[in-house]
Amino acid sequence: MLQVSVLKSNPDWVKERLSVKNFKQIDLVDTIVALDDERKSIQVGYDNAQAGINSLSKEIGKSMSAGMIDQADSYKKQVVEYKEQAAACSEKLAIVEKDLYEALVQLPNLPAKEVPLGKTPEENLVVRQGGSIPALYEGAVEHWHLLDKYKLVNFELGNKITGSGFPVYTGKGAKLQRSLVQYFLDFNTDAGYLEYLPPFMVNEQSAFATGQLPDKEGQMYHVTEDKLYLIPTAEVPVTNVYRDTILKEDELPVKMTAYSPCFRREAGSYGKDVRGLNRVHQFEKVEIIQIVHPDKSYQVLDDMVAHVERLLTSLQLPYRILRLCGGDMGFASAITYDFEVYSAAQKRWLEVSSVSNFENFQTNRMKCRFKDGNSKTQLAHSLNGSSLALPRIVACLLENNQTAEGVVLPEVLHNYFGGKIIN
Repeated sequence: MLQVSVLKSNPDWVKERLSVKNFKQIDLVDTIVALDDERKSIQVGYDNAQAGINSLSKEIGKSMSAGMIDQADSYKKQVVEYKEQAAACSEKLAIVEKDLYEALVQLPNLPAKEVPLGKTPEENLVVRQGGSIPALYEGAVEHWHLLDKYKLVNFELGNKITGSGFPVYTGKGAKLQRSLVQYFLDFNTDAGYLEYLPPFMVNEQSAFATGQLPDKEGQMYHVTEDKLYLIPTAEVPVTNVYRDTILKEDELPVKMTAYSPCFRREAGSYGKDVRGLNRVHQFEKVEIIQIVHPDKSYQVLDDMVAHVERLLTSLQLPYRILRLCGGDMGFASAITYDFEVYSAAQKRWLEVSSVSNFENFQTNRMKCRFKDGNSKTQLAHSLNGSSLALPRIVACLLENNQTAEGVVLPEVLHNYFGGKIIN
């Protein structure tokens, strides 16, 4: 959530940054500024009434002690008037504060100055590219054929048990999932991230804190009776570990990693984008999260991007890194880098990770602060990244490494999988 002080200090600059993010309700900035001015005016009236009550209460006591009953009664009447004024101000204040809050939570985070202009994914900026796109053997096929050939995933069974988009991994397919999760977690914990295994459902406060509400309620599965949401990513529960927390400066950075299943409705998805594992409603992912000092968040962002890049390099997958344009960024993000891997049989790039700096947008919502060396309390910055999302990683591993004899796994997975080839 943006800070009102930022909006009021330079509203024109805020509007310009919101336009970079292709935000349509720019007039909300003026509404928020006006509501805050009104709030302050009402607060002054309330404070003045309370001061009058306090002052006259003392005078009533003095008058009563001096036997000046009529004077005391006059003061009492004035106190009644001040109390009526205070009550009216309090009622107005509650309404204005509610309107202010509801307007404020509609504003997305402001994009950083490095964010390129643009409205569509085609306008994202390719930062760099790595790895080699393989030349496949003549009999190569898309991954969904390989899943069926080697009996790695049963989509029909998932459809029977739950519905479309809920795959059932079987045999070596399930083992490959488990191997990747363990490898990703080990890779992250070796880099100093503390592992968590969080709940897979969160309450409304947690979903609001990380920016899923009110922006993405239509994309999340909602357990209505209990007012809980199935998580779209481990970012949500793990970041909320530090909701309503004041850290010490020497406790920063906080580095966390977690595996979780992820649940996304993906409303409106259709066509070739949903074939096989390209887009499913339930999938596994390993996440990295950091809570850091504001002065260091962009260095940490670079470190996290480099961390994910090393992970993809270790899997010997061709990849590219994109800096998202303003119109393609998420609601809560100040800057986002997407990682895509090349699917050699489909001949297309597939997104497998996003690494984002939220600056103090999430921490302001969840009141995550720290005390600096001068004992001043300030908001921390939060960042997160996929490290990695499994479905498209599996798709690309299968497609890019297929041979006539089977799928040859990268060396880093041999010990985890207990073998070198899927056949």
